[in-house]
Amino acid sequence: MNLELLTQALEKMGCPRDKCPEMATQLDKRARQLAGEKGGYEAALKHLLSLMSQGWAAPR
Repeated sequence: MNLELLTQALEKMGCPRDKCPEMATQLDKRARQLAGEKGGYEAALKHLLSLMSQGWAAPR
């Protein structure tokens, strides 16, 4: 995935704008690491984004 698109997706999910590029890079890296376990890069990225969205949506 293009890091710019991932950055935009994170921003839409509520990630602080100044943290989005760094988080996108880290998410891309981790998704590549998990790709073998999760059935490919896209599945791993979807899994990670789902976990992140649950964390941001959790009551504080």
